[in-house]
Amino acid sequence: MTVGKRLLNYALLYKKTIVAALLMLTVSVAADLAGPFIAKKMIDDHILGIEAAWYQTAEGKDAVQYKGDWYKREKYFSEGEAKGEEARILSIGREFYFIDEPVKETGERRIDNGQMVITNGDAVSSYEAEKISASELISFYNPEIPRIIRLLALYFGLLVAASFFQYGQGFYLKKAANRVIQKMRSDVFGQIQRLPIRYFDNLPAGKVVARITNDTEAIRELYVTVLSTFFTSAIYITGIYIALFILDVKLAAICLLLVPIIAIWTVLYRRYASKYNHVIRTKVSDINAMINESIQGMNIIQAFRREQKSQDEFEELNETHFRYQNKMLSLNSLTSHNLVGVLRNITFVAFIWYFGGSAVGTDAVVSLGVLYAFVDYINRLFQPVTGIVNQLANLEQALVAGERVFELLDEEGTSVEDERMQRYKGDVSFNNVFFGYKENECVLKDISFSAKQGETVALVGHTGSGKSSIMNLLFRFYDCKEGEILIDGKNIKDIPYQTIREHMGIVLQDPYLFTGTIASNVSLDDPRIPRGKVEAALNAVGARKVFHNLENGYDEPVIEKGSTLSSGQRQLISFARALAFDPAILILDEATSSIDTETEAMIQEAMEVLKKGRTTFIIAHRLSTIKNADQIIVLDKGKIAEQGSHDELMEQKGRYYQMYELQQGKQIGQAG
Repeated sequence: MTVGKRLLNYALLYKKTIVAALLMLTVSVAADLAGPFIAKKMIDDHILGIEAAWYQTAEGKDAVQYKGDWYKREKYFSEGEAKGEEARILSIGREFYFIDEPVKETGERRIDNGQMVITNGDAVSSYEAEKISASELISFYNPEIPRIIRLLALYFGLLVAASFFQYGQGFYLKKAANRVIQKMRSDVFGQIQRLPIRYFDNLPAGKVVARITNDTEAIRELYVTVLSTFFTSAIYITGIYIALFILDVKLAAICLLLVPIIAIWTVLYRRYASKYNHVIRTKVSDINAMINESIQGMNIIQAFRREQKSQDEFEELNETHFRYQNKMLSLNSLTSHNLVGVLRNITFVAFIWYFGGSAVGTDAVVSLGVLYAFVDYINRLFQPVTGIVNQLANLEQALVAGERVFELLDEEGTSVEDERMQRYKGDVSFNNVFFGYKENECVLKDISFSAKQGETVALVGHTGSGKSSIMNLLFRFYDCKEGEILIDGKNIKDIPYQTIREHMGIVLQDPYLFTGTIASNVSLDDPRIPRGKVEAALNAVGARKVFHNLENGYDEPVIEKGSTLSSGQRQLISFARALAFDPAILILDEATSSIDTETEAMIQEAMEVLKKGRTTFIIAHRLSTIKNADQIIVLDKGKIAEQGSHDELMEQKGRYYQMYELQQGKQIGQAG
């Protein structure tokens, strides 16, 4: 399905609101476009209407007295009412003349010795003409004034109605657009929750943020401005062409040539604009990603004096973005307004030629009202044309942004399950597990071990040996390629992701805290964890001693990532979080590596309470912290090199023995 169709499908979610807006828009356009027709009627029927035939009549409604006789316009006679002799009122410049006889000829007029001479080609006619004074002329206009006032009132009423419906269509169309974007942003954010961890390994956070914010904002501009302009313009152009065909079919047909010209221009424009906008949107994402990375690593940048290097890298991205923005600017500047200006001039040349040529013939003379209406409609015609052309840039940006958003939405994710399961015992078995983050590359090779409920299993080994990968598989952040992982004898691949994680807890080496308070970071606002349980968990890990000096206690505000707290304080909160959720399986991923000795002693004591009844996995570099583990698994290049208790491994005097002695030697050396 194309991007355009998918964007349309989103819009159709709120089709009732959009249809209501379009109906209001149609009414507004119809009311607005009625103006030139009213003006034409006012000019032809009433302002210049006095040049129509007049007949002698008796005194009465719509009758005008002139030189002792009463006259009435032909159109104001009722059926069956008697008509007297015909008379005419004709104008030359600003002067009006009364002719007491019928005048059938049309052509050029002039006054010669009290005679009105009408010349049409070789034919010349003359009539006795009497100049009408200003007061007499006003009396002839008296029957027209109430009708002109009614037309003006109608026109004013239509303008008010048009304004009301214009406001309504704008409000409802923008409301629908905001709803669409609200739904799209929810879908994108929900999709992020469903995406596997693997997806984020290769995509910087800033790029994801750009798709949720910048790209959806560009799409919002499509619904709010672009589609609104296109709908309005389409209805306006349709209405104007209908009006032009009513006025004059031939000229309206000439004006239809604008449609294919605009269509051809749109195709050519999009060919170049699409290429430029793809680069622009990509660079915006890259810039966001770099800004995000720079903010997160500002302490490293400043510590290693990388400010200028970071600035240079940013300027390179910024310069590319600027260059392509300029290309888009040039494309828009060279074509949009210039194109419309050229089309406008061509249309007016055709208009002048057509009316100028037609005025020569006796049968094709047009009224001033028609002339006025044509000029008005042609002027109005180019307003929506300009709107369409000027919105092509925003349209292309929105389509490119939509492509990027739908690319994210199309990524294969895992649906969030509400299914719950009873708390399992926590017996864990790895059976011949193979795993790699990339194709044809194994990080874990033939891993097999078992852990019973209540046991503590320690994973040790050099960096890159596969310790964290085992925990990633247990949590189902990734799935193994071969072999199986069982919990209480059930393959974890048969259990939904969220369901299996409900009874797991994890404490990372670098704990992540969310904006909120200390207490909210323990409970994560889970309604199943009351305040009392939060405080009990914090007290159990010894947090009271650490946080007792805080003004707000456990309600102390925590900003993003807990940057105002020490690493030890953040780790205590992370431990309390794991304890509060009462997991059956607890994973400590180098959880004590960033804690000072005093805090570590406090946590070691709390961990003994925390581990009771739970299957605990500990990843540790400091081997002194795992001496009491039920079994220690030594990993080397993705394989299990040794396995057993501390005493058993020390007796073997293998890798573990060497690592332990080396660390003890370092500590002795440091103490000395």
